[in-house]
Amino acid sequence: MTLSLLSLLYKDLAELWLFLKRNTDEIMHQDIVPLCAADIKDQLKKRFAYLSGGRGQDGCPVITFPDYPTFSDIPDKEFQNVMTYLTSIPSSQDTGIGFILVIDRRQDKWTSVKASVLRIAASFPANLQLVLVLRPTGFFQRTLSDIAFKFNRDDFKMKVPIIMLSSVPELHGYIDKSQLTEDLGGTLDYCHSRWLCHRTAIESFALMVKQTAQMLQSFGTELAETELPNDVQSTSLVLSAHTEKKDKMKEDMKLALQEGHTILESIREPLAKNPEYSLNQDQLDNQTTVQRLLAQLNETEAAFDEFWAKHQQKLEQCLQLRHFEQNFREVKVALDLVSQKMTTLADVGNSLAHVEHLLKDLANFEEKSNVSVEKARALCLEGSQLIENKHYAVDSIHPKCNELQHLCDHFAAEIGKRRNLLSKSLELHGLLETSMKWCDEGIYLLASQPVDKCQSQDGAEAALQEIEKFLETGAENKIQELNKIYKEYESILNQDLTEHVQKVFQKQESMEEMFHRRQVSLKKLAAKQTRPVQPVAPRPEAFTKSPCPSPGIRRGSENSSSSEGNALRRGNYRRAKSEMSENQQVRSGSTGDEEESLAILRRHVMNELLDTERVYVEELLCVLEGYAAEMDNPLMMHLISTSLQNKKDVLFGNMEEIYHFHNRIFLRELENYIDCPELVGRCFLERMEEFQIYEKYCQNKPRSESLWRQCSDCPFFQECQKKLDHKLSLDSYLLKPVQRITKYQLLLKEMLKYSKNCEGAEDLQEALSSILGILKAVNDSMHLIAITGYDGNLNDLGKLLMQGSFSVWTDHKKGHSKVKDLARFKPMQRHLFLHEKAVLFCKKREENGEGYEKAPSYSYKQSLNMTAVGITENVKGDNKKFEIWYNAREEVYIVQAPTPEIKAAWVNEIRKVLTSQLQACREASQHRALEQSQSLPLPASSNTSPSRGNTKAVKKLEERKTDPLSLEGYGSSASLPKPPEKGKGWSKTSHSLDASEDNDGWSSAEEPVNSSDAEEDGGAGPRKLVPGKYTVVVDQEKGGLEALPAKSGDVVEVMNEGDEGLWYVRNLTTSKEGWVPASSLSTLIGKSRSAQCLSSSGKSPRPQFTHLDPLASQPKANLRGKKNCNQVDSDS
Repeated sequence: MTLSLLSLLYKDLAELWLFLKRNTDEIMHQDIVPLCAADIKDQLKKRFAYLSGGRGQDGCPVITFPDYPTFSDIPDKEFQNVMTYLTSIPSSQDTGIGFILVIDRRQDKWTSVKASVLRIAASFPANLQLVLVLRPTGFFQRTLSDIAFKFNRDDFKMKVPIIMLSSVPELHGYIDKSQLTEDLGGTLDYCHSRWLCHRTAIESFALMVKQTAQMLQSFGTELAETELPNDVQSTSLVLSAHTEKKDKMKEDMKLALQEGHTILESIREPLAKNPEYSLNQDQLDNQTTVQRLLAQLNETEAAFDEFWAKHQQKLEQCLQLRHFEQNFREVKVALDLVSQKMTTLADVGNSLAHVEHLLKDLANFEEKSNVSVEKARALCLEGSQLIENKHYAVDSIHPKCNELQHLCDHFAAEIGKRRNLLSKSLELHGLLETSMKWCDEGIYLLASQPVDKCQSQDGAEAALQEIEKFLETGAENKIQELNKIYKEYESILNQDLTEHVQKVFQKQESMEEMFHRRQVSLKKLAAKQTRPVQPVAPRPEAFTKSPCPSPGIRRGSENSSSSEGNALRRGNYRRAKSEMSENQQVRSGSTGDEEESLAILRRHVMNELLDTERVYVEELLCVLEGYAAEMDNPLMMHLISTSLQNKKDVLFGNMEEIYHFHNRIFLRELENYIDCPELVGRCFLERMEEFQIYEKYCQNKPRSESLWRQCSDCPFFQECQKKLDHKLSLDSYLLKPVQRITKYQLLLKEMLKYSKNCEGAEDLQEALSSILGILKAVNDSMHLIAITGYDGNLNDLGKLLMQGSFSVWTDHKKGHSKVKDLARFKPMQRHLFLHEKAVLFCKKREENGEGYEKAPSYSYKQSLNMTAVGITENVKGDNKKFEIWYNAREEVYIVQAPTPEIKAAWVNEIRKVLTSQLQACREASQHRALEQSQSLPLPASSNTSPSRGNTKAVKKLEERKTDPLSLEGYGSSASLPKPPEKGKGWSKTSHSLDASEDNDGWSSAEEPVNSSDAEEDGGAGPRKLVPGKYTVVVDQEKGGLEALPAKSGDVVEVMNEGDEGLWYVRNLTTSKEGWVPASSLSTLIGKSRSAQCLSSSGKSPRPQFTHLDPLASQPKANLRGKKNCNQVDSDS
């Protein structure tokens, strides 16, 4: 059909082209006079001959030669041109008859007449009918002409007769007066200039018509030979170029027609002025010529318009086809992408929230895809309209329309199929959620029933009724038949979903089984009858029933000799034993129920962990796809403000990294612990390093929040929120990672609460501690990055242990007295950062920056190396103060914490740092001593090395200190040791600013202030008992039968003192009792007025400022001034 339409179109074009060509050829091949009036205009203006338009009796054209005195002076060329032009004007029919020449020589001489006649006769280019000569009117010249004409007749022999006329009336005998001009006595209206103007215009118009015909023929040839382009742009360019040329041709034809009508009006002007005026023959011929040219021009224009309409239709249909093909390709690509995307939508969801999210995603996908589908349907409609309009390419358009319609229908069918599957999945997950919720409610019901109240008959009956009432609700909430579920939801059941259905059904069956067991137990308790009490006379020897079911506890006389009493006792004993057995069974059942309840609660916590984890992952993905990805979408760029451009990393931080960790790793590993929730702590421990990514996110959070405050009203966020159908704005979702990392510790606490006697309890405790450590590290790092002005690398200071704001007073030995006095009363507000190797003093400042760069900062002031630091734990008058001193109290900083608890935490942490440094220094000194003993064969002198006895004693003590967790080697006393004398070995010397008696001093590098006391004490003696409460500073494990396991930080109360430095204590945390090394205990701050501390040499505790001496294992080696632990003074 396309070929037939195209062939028909080309056939019509060919016919029109031939018709147009014939018209233009006819115009182009018309006889054009060899000369034009415009070419000899000056010669014609001389008017020595003119064509007046008069006619003879036979219709012969009349050429008049008026009296022209200088006729003989006219050049032959000019004369020949004028004669040729004048004889070419009349029609070929008139010229065939011949011309009549009227030669007016009335004012001339005979000689001139003779010469004129002879010249005309010799050079006249056309046929002559008659020559009429008006001879001179003078007597002499007339007589002379008569005589000369008679004698010279042979000279005037011509093909036509020459008639000499003596007067004008004689001329009227040959030519009618109406055909002669006024100068010849006629009435013919003739104006030579008007005639010349008309002739010039007519000939110019004829030339214009011929040129127009040539251009039309050339343009028509170009149009007919044009090949149809294959693309939209080329077709548009061809159509535009052809239209432009057509418009120019039409403009030229319009000008030609206007010119022709103007000439025609000019010819008819006398008629317009005088209706009775009659045009002469030449005027009529001119009019006919112009009319003929106009008719030919109109006919040519009509032929061209028809040809152009067909050609334009062909080009426009070609352009429509190219547009249709281009749009088809674009829509086809879009629909293919939609179909490809559709094939990836195979997930049916793993939870109710997930399915709802998938349905929402499907709706968004359908909405976006409908743009392409609507374009495809519109293109189908456009193709149908082209076919109805008889487009020449029907065979090409129709299949494409069918293909587009098929793709649209297929998309609609797939969307409907996908929606039905998700609806089925939503229905199934709703059923599963309902069943799980029912199971959870049942589990909570079982867990909430108090066991003690169920021991009575009324309590058991009430609990039984409560259970039966709950079970009645199962018909609406639980899964009835598993096979029915499989059959009804077969289309969506994959392996994961099938396993999920099975687990829910198993959970439901397990819960119902627990209910059944609970019912059995409660029915037994409810059915137990109260035994009657026999009235027995109260006698001393009578057996009185013990309220305790134990058979070993009885009341009454066992020596009674009454047989009745013995029988009564035996009967009561048997009843008591039977009752005890029943109660033991009840207790056993209660214990089993309690374990089941704990397992149920653990599963509930695990379900909450998994459900919230899945929701968390989905929310992160939603933010990344709905906001972060859209910031790179070119279609959304116009909605993004300039302050938000290129700020995606600032706004979202490393959220994508967090999403990939949880989605690809953590969530999948959590799902492996769904059947053993008590072991989930291992999952956290294995991935604890990956949780460090939250530190980076939290460090960026202030900048993100500040940027959000600046740009929260940006239309981009509003549009994204609208597309996602979120009720909350983006900032709520940016807070999700911070909320999630804090949520883990709450869930772990809950899990640990229900798993204390389970296998994974220790892992849960360690995981909880690690998560809390991460939270602390995150919080600390956010402050650490705000430190400004520190020249070194903060990483070189070791791990950040603690940070906080304090009031600080200073007291330096080298300072001015007024400055020292002022320092006592005017505290400085400082933010302290405790690292493993140094403590930093900073001043908190608020930046005045703009935008997200505005954040609090800490201006570095000074730092103290921990190798030269000591602490005084208590300052008189304030339980929130402690001292940090430097270089043997050369610099003293009194630090006031906001609360006593914060002070205790800081002191304990500093104590741990100093203890670790002490241990490192001991190991280093022992290593050097070993090297020296190996390198020197002779023993060292007494003034440079410790004595052998002292060395053995120190070695023995060090062996004990090396493994503080074991009590082997310590002697145990069978009898309780006597408490030591109060105040023995204690000094009241004070070195604090306030002369406090209660200060406890700690250092890891300085020489003891009261080192003379240590030297007087001599060797290392056991630590003496001081009653009170102590804090365990080193973890204690089970090392013997009576050893007390304890953890660092536990509070113990000293009860007795044993041998070998062992104290018998009671752990106030666990309420357990046992033996611990005295060296592992420290005085509880604020509770005892004694200054107890760890002594590196194992000596008795000294008052105030007792510190950890790194070289205490070598009694004669001391540190002086600012020497560190590696500098040993050999001059002791």
